[in-house]
Amino acid sequence: MSEGPKKKNKSVSKYSATRRLLLKSKLLKKAEGLLVKEKELKDLERENTLRERAPPLNLSGLSVQELQELCKDLHHKIDVVDEARYDLNIKVTRNDAEILSLTQKIYELKGKMKRPNLRRVKKSAEAMLGALTDSRVSKADFKANLKTVKKEEEKKEEVTDWRKNVEAMSGMEGRKKLFDAGQ
Repeated sequence: MSEGPKKKNKSVSKYSATRRLLLKSKLLKKAEGLLVKEKELKDLERENTLRERAPPLNLSGLSVQELQELCKDLHHKIDVVDEARYDLNIKVTRNDAEILSLTQKIYELKGKMKRPNLRRVKKSAEAMLGALTDSRVSKADFKANLKTVKKEEEKKEEVTDWRKNVEAMSGMEGRKKLFDAGQ
């Protein structure tokens, strides 16, 4: 008997559990410190950008008329910025939709459509043999095994002239016919 290659135990590692825990905690502390530094840099960059684009307002010594003009000017700037933001937002959504449709077209052209997971189906011996035989034979057998249903014709009463019927049923003869039909 030949033995296959020996499997190594997966739980064996170079470092002990305490050493791994220590390394993990040091990595987490380092990552936390880097995140804090990155956030501070972003805040500083934001403040610098705001100082450049919107210098601080000097409102002291301005008359009411000048303050009103300043407010109108600021409102106009806000409207312009909102319009630009809205336009950019619309462009982004259109581009996203276009990108999505183009990627779908690429998948269709490559033929890499996402296929559903198939389930294994148990087949009987008869079904396997049926799959191997000619498909025309199985269709013919299927049609031969179908029941045929015949429709029964509804009984239709003959429509006769009502005047003749009334004359035949009137008098004693008509009553006698009805009596004889009832027995």
